[in-house]
Amino acid sequence: MAEAAAHSAPLERDARVVNTRGDHQVHPGEIAIGVIIGRTSEFFDFFVYAIASVLVFPALVFPYLDRLTGTLWSFALFPLAFIARPIGTQIFMAIDRRHGRGTKLTIALFLLGTATCTVAFLPGYAEVGGWSAVLLAILRIGQGLALGGAWDGLPSLLALNAPQERRGWWAMVPQLGAPLGLIIASGLFAFFLGTLSPEDFLSWGWRYPFFVAFAVNVVALFARLRIVVTPEYTELFQSRELTPSRVTATLKAQWRNILIGALAPLASFALFHMVTVFPLSWVALFTREDITRFLLIEMAGAVLGVLAIIASGLVADRVGRRSLLGYTAAAIAVFSGFAPQLLAAGPVGETAFMFMGFILLGLSFGQSSGAVTNNFPKRARYTGAALTSDLAWLFGAGFAPLAALLLAQHLGLIAAGGYLLSGAIATLLALGLNKELARRMA
Repeated sequence: MAEAAAHSAPLERDARVVNTRGDHQVHPGEIAIGVIIGRTSEFFDFFVYAIASVLVFPALVFPYLDRLTGTLWSFALFPLAFIARPIGTQIFMAIDRRHGRGTKLTIALFLLGTATCTVAFLPGYAEVGGWSAVLLAILRIGQGLALGGAWDGLPSLLALNAPQERRGWWAMVPQLGAPLGLIIASGLFAFFLGTLSPEDFLSWGWRYPFFVAFAVNVVALFARLRIVVTPEYTELFQSRELTPSRVTATLKAQWRNILIGALAPLASFALFHMVTVFPLSWVALFTREDITRFLLIEMAGAVLGVLAIIASGLVADRVGRRSLLGYTAAAIAVFSGFAPQLLAAGPVGETAFMFMGFILLGLSFGQSSGAVTNNFPKRARYTGAALTSDLAWLFGAGFAPLAALLLAQHLGLIAAGGYLLSGAIATLLALGLNKELARRMA
């Protein structure tokens, strides 16, 4: 890390020299490019690990267990990144205050890329026994710590530079990284699954997507530094619009806003895993469907998700971001009552579930980021937004694959829908609390 920090200044200088515009202005469209590239790289790392949790780790790390139990243990390691993420935020906010945002971002993304890439070299249970699971857990924690430090404030900068009447449109931009990252990750795994024998895939083919992660993170680092080192961003930083405050102090002063902000997107975050990781595990464990084919369905669904996220920006600017979140949470509650059971209805049912789920996910997820973060005062906005994101992912997504698979195993697919319903209720409750808090403060 110290070596990465030492090289941060040259990276910042190169990014500034190569990319600074002649008019020295930061435009929303330029910020959007950095945001999309950055979020795509993060979600690519996320989905590469998630897909491997279903297709690889049960056989590689837990071969002594039956397939279902091995997958459950693999999913038990999954939330470690989300648990570590708030800790990473606290560590990297301290680095941000002492050494600057460029240093923080450089260390975080190098750590993220290194932790993800190192998974490619993971020895299996046959080579090192139980240490295989221990090593995977350590690397997963490393991913979480890095994600806590990868918060760059670019979504906040984008919001500050967006016209008031287009806030919904620009709010959806960071969310595009999720389906784009899924498309790339699923495409890589589909390619290797479709071209290699099962033995070759489990031996070495699955490792290549993890190699790609480091290169993707290097590209993302430069794209994000290209924005965060501009004089305009520095001016906003110095004016306390995007100043890193101490995590403990922010939690103490802003705990209500952080809690409400973390609960508000739970409907979309729960649905996020119910149409990505969970259905892949269900199809792999309980059906005879071709996994390559299902990954292609997931990619097609992600394309619909991209279009739905874009549509969410248009709709939100007409009806309001909070209203759209409320409407989609109610729709997710309805969806939870019947849709998961489509996974047991064969290829047509699976496709219907995925396509409907991704459309609904795009509309809700597109406006789930920062819907209530305007409640934060300027001094706490930067750190408060990071903590809100950390806790939202922890509560809404971290345990989703494990919880949904356990519920489906013991009580059927309809019980997995109960997890979705709980997220929808949490979102509606948070939006109501936020409205009441705003009324009292008026």
